[in-house]
Amino acid sequence: MSVPEVGNPLPDDEIERVLVVVAHPDDIDFGGAGTVATWTKAGIEVHYCVVTDGQAGGFEPDRDRSEIPAVRRAEQTTAADHVGVHDLHFLGYVDGQVEPTPGLIRDITRLIRQVRPQRLLTQSPERWWSRLQVSHPDHLATAEATVRAFYPAAGNPYAYDDLTEDAWHVAELWMMEHPERNHWVDITGTIDQKIAALMSHTSQHRDPETLAADMRRWSQANATEAGLPDDHYAEAFTVIRPL
Repeated sequence: MSVPEVGNPLPDDEIERVLVVVAHPDDIDFGGAGTVATWTKAGIEVHYCVVTDGQAGGFEPDRDRSEIPAVRRAEQTTAADHVGVHDLHFLGYVDGQVEPTPGLIRDITRLIRQVRPQRLLTQSPERWWSRLQVSHPDHLATAEATVRAFYPAAGNPYAYDDLTEDAWHVAELWMMEHPERNHWVDITGTIDQKIAALMSHTSQHRDPETLAADMRRWSQANATEAGLPDDHYAEAFTVIRPL
């Protein structure tokens, strides 16, 4: 299924606020932390919304699993600080059980109306069969709920009319991990921040050095796909800006 060309991203100097919505702690750091760092360096206010506390993640069989939500929230908070993000919203849903329910759409709609972003970044609601690991069911469900909040719920004053916040139209939707990419961001100047953010999730990495090397390699491949020089790094997105 092809993604229609429906508009290029707005220039960053026209963006005041961005809201990022992801399923798990560390999802944004894999897919978009380098780009987030470029935004915060440009003076853009970025908020993170993390739907679950990542209760099903990690490689520590001896750890008391009841500790995991606090551990994952702390790791994401540290990671966010590496890329200049200080506003984090944790919804507390259960890892592995996310569905695009009216309740989740309502929670995301409320946050959109509170933050009032011009740009919304989330995951892909479409499964990427050749890279199935990025299409975790929680990712798909979170993205589907976020897309439904983006349009039509957040901008429709009659949707979720029990909410007290005013309706808000978001100008553009960005998706990570979508099989049809149409926009790349050069993160050469922020790749180290991205790696530092990713490494902050210490409970999740069995081999941090290999992961860091792989992340640089994947980011270089994105840069090549974008037509950037060999010594550059990039992150890839699908951008939808309704005309």
